[in-house]
Amino acid sequence: MPNTPILAPSILAADFTKLGADIAACEAAGADWIHVDVMDGHFVPNLTLGPFIVDACRRATDLPLDVHLMIEKPENLLEDFAKAGADRLTVHVETCPHLHRTIQQIKDLDCKAGVTLNPGTPISAIEPVLHLVDLVLVMSVNPGFGGQVFIEESVAKIAELRSRLDSVNPHAWLEVDGGISEATLPKVRSAGTDAFVAGSAVFNHPDGITEGVRVLKSALKF
Repeated sequence: MPNTPILAPSILAADFTKLGADIAACEAAGADWIHVDVMDGHFVPNLTLGPFIVDACRRATDLPLDVHLMIEKPENLLEDFAKAGADRLTVHVETCPHLHRTIQQIKDLDCKAGVTLNPGTPISAIEPVLHLVDLVLVMSVNPGFGGQVFIEESVAKIAELRSRLDSVNPHAWLEVDGGISEATLPKVRSAGTDAFVAGSAVFNHPDGITEGVRVLKSALKF
């Protein structure tokens, strides 16, 4: 596995009345990236965050901002998110008919480029760009809402993707998002994941954010 495993708390589950404090708590507890879920109410059935939230996150932390664009026509907003402070911009293959061009747009903005697969989308859909991207994100729930149940079939998909990436782009991050908890994290870690997005398991942990981060970081060390 090429990369040291990292934890990326998703602010979708944060308390937005104290977003800066929640991000600071994640950073102090040892989080590696901050994950920002952007939804447009069209591609997914929810409406969430825009570039102004990315800008607020950028002012709250020096951690890399991992921005996941669950939106139609993401190419129209890439520059706005890059200017707001995104370090990584990840788009869905399902919304990008000109995927090569979109990946190049992201790189031209000096951001790391990622591509995402929904649970029902086969790996073959992104095969032509595996050698180009900096990150592949596997959705282990259907995107749109936090707190969903992990889809077990994602484990085999991750393992297959890890094998393919190792052949053509071994330094790319393999990220998973959806239902990540102390119970599910070791499964996807064993399958080859090296970046883990977690929302509820961090921000809704009964003992607080610090303990949520600690528990998941501990689960990475086996």
